[in-house]
Amino acid sequence: MLNEGAATAAGEAFTRESGEMADMSARETPARPAHSDAHLTLYRLQACPFCERVVRKLDELDVDYHSRFVEPLHSERNAVQRIVGVRTVPAIVDDETGVAMAESANIVEYLEATYGGGA
Repeated sequence: MLNEGAATAAGEAFTRESGEMADMSARETPARPAHSDAHLTLYRLQACPFCERVVRKLDELDVDYHSRFVEPLHSERNAVQRIVGVRTVPAIVDDETGVAMAESANIVEYLEATYGGGA
């Protein structure tokens, strides 16, 4: 499970399966940690209700993911814009399927269809 209080909007991230922290600048797009088997990356803000909606769905579906906290200031979310074309969060990148998208409702629908088993 993710430890919501352990990461900050200052750019810390961790992987769900290990719970280990790593400092990251939102201005850089780092490689996935070597110890992570997760193929999905979630770009998010701390305490963002739309991001939490996606987190709840990932946890419900038991999907491992790499969580990346981005800059709180919208105009500085260049890493997210480079990847999904917009600066809004939440955004995901699924290396398994090649999908990169933003907007919580679309992400939840995608996760259900891809990992829900009933689609």
